[in-house]
Amino acid sequence: MAIATVNPFTGETVKTFQALSDIEIEQKLSLAQAQFLKYRTIPLSQRSQWLSEAATILEQERDRFGKLLTLEMGKPLKAAIAEVEKCALVCRFYAEHAAQYLADVSVQTDATTSLIKYQPLGIVLAVMPWNFPFWQVFRFAAPALMAGNVGLLKHASNVPQSALAIEEIFTRAGFPEGAFQTLLVGADKVAAIVEDDRVKAATLTGSEPAGASLAATAGKQIKKVVLELGGSDPFIVMPSADLDQAVQTAVTARMINNGQSCIAAKRFIIAEEIADQFIDRLVEQYKQLKIGDPMSMDTDIGPLATPGILQDLDQQVEISVQQGAKVLIGGHALRDRPGNFYLPTILSEIPKGCLAEHDEFFGPVALVFRVPDLESAIARANDSPFGLGASAWTQDQTEQDRFISELEAGAVFINGMVKSDVRMPFGGIKRSGFGRELGREGILEFVNVKSVWVK
Repeated sequence: MAIATVNPFTGETVKTFQALSDIEIEQKLSLAQAQFLKYRTIPLSQRSQWLSEAATILEQERDRFGKLLTLEMGKPLKAAIAEVEKCALVCRFYAEHAAQYLADVSVQTDATTSLIKYQPLGIVLAVMPWNFPFWQVFRFAAPALMAGNVGLLKHASNVPQSALAIEEIFTRAGFPEGAFQTLLVGADKVAAIVEDDRVKAATLTGSEPAGASLAATAGKQIKKVVLELGGSDPFIVMPSADLDQAVQTAVTARMINNGQSCIAAKRFIIAEEIADQFIDRLVEQYKQLKIGDPMSMDTDIGPLATPGILQDLDQQVEISVQQGAKVLIGGHALRDRPGNFYLPTILSEIPKGCLAEHDEFFGPVALVFRVPDLESAIARANDSPFGLGASAWTQDQTEQDRFISELEAGAVFINGMVKSDVRMPFGGIKRSGFGRELGREGILEFVNVKSVWVK
């Protein structure tokens, strides 16, 4: 795959890049290792100062960086700017809380002194996706750098300018050369980098096949991995729910990032008693969405990131319809204009065994299922190979407790849409991956938890 910025709105190739040679990769690995030996001794207070400066750069230049994200992957500009602001937030969070999270913990044992110490591992490789070009990287980089690790970024090949901009931000913020480096390389180079003895751990956000491949390579080397993979999040609505709020949130939860989000609501599981009302209102809300130039601040839905993503989504819908699913609105790509546009779509009456029952649809397609009761709602929600997030809407306390206890997901939101928050651990179960980012857990994923005994 070429390393290039291709505007998904126009199809124009804006800028191309030469992939690093093996010699250049070696140079960057050597620099990272040499820097780690020094960087791990730098006081937390200094790392915190640099990370706070990175947050300031993000805040002051959010419009510039937002436009870059929109140019490279097509998300609406207002969402891109919000993404940059969220990156500043995660930088400030770890700048302020890392000292607390990494502080020695005293434990009373038969020793004179017993401590738990948290120490960095070394070089951490991050393999990151195109859908949130800044956020996915910063939520790894902020805690990893604060913990004393150094980072190597292998970003998606269609967002190279975003990848280089992130390295620029850390450099301008004061981090020493080699503490964070972007590697412009293809996926074919990842295995060799993971296998290198100097690389101590890896993290990947992306597709299930990519995660399985990275985990297999790292497993052979006995190296730590964190994976955040696909999702087919349920959005459950019960009869007691605030229907207006549920419908409004359902549209936002499905259309976030033009529908290209692992934690976007994808399967809408609606109690039969209110299903007709919910579906009718959802269709009406879909009709109001404005599709167009993602650089326009009033655009709701921009293009999908690449022609391949558009083709895959179109094929998924076509096969689902052939298998018996009913299109309530949309159902096809927009062919009367340039760009990778797919109409906001709702599929219902999805039969057993249909592709839409278990596949992840990475685009603006909602899958609607009717259920007779609470038991069926939980069973339908859990009938998925994925387990990233889940949203359930009900005012009934018993139902809320059942959803919290029984939904198979890394996060459960009651009367709210699934989201990531810097203060809370984020990650999935089942085929959605393992390990956690964000919160206290996020900084402890890439440290050596060392037991110290002094007699």
